[in-house]
Amino acid sequence: MSLGVAEMSSSDRDMVRAEQDLRLIGSEELIVPLAAEWGYRSQDPYAVTLLLFTGADEPVKWIFCRELLTVALLGPAGMGDVQAWPATASAATGEDGAGTGEKVINILLGSPDGCARFEAGATGIEKFLARTYEVVPAGQESGYLNLDAGLAELLAQA
Repeated sequence: MSLGVAEMSSSDRDMVRAEQDLRLIGSEELIVPLAAEWGYRSQDPYAVTLLLFTGADEPVKWIFCRELLTVALLGPAGMGDVQAWPATASAATGEDGAGTGEKVINILLGSPDGCARFEAGATGIEKFLARTYEVVPAGQESGYLNLDAGLAELLAQA
């Protein structure tokens, strides 16, 4: 199973989406292939969305910091509910030590109900992030925030 980006699309110049195969790393290194989709919108310039297609009616949705994913390409990043780090060997490496040789990013997602560890191909994440930085360059995120709209949305929920 490849961990690369299966398909990249951007139907809107302010949005980036990429499908990617992930591996859910279970107990005793049980490995379960899982389809996922990365998402990014310029209206929420600091965040990326990860949809995990588990076979349930609705995908599992996680939102976390784009910078966390960027930093994780080089070293450990995050604390708390979302952590990520690079690895040169996949958990799927065979008993004889032969692996695919591809760099992977480990993503640990935690909640009060438990945690789950995933592997994603680093190349796919790098390509996705490069596209997000074309939409909103690093350091320019604050210029894309619409604070009035955000405040109105919060007040409408109150």
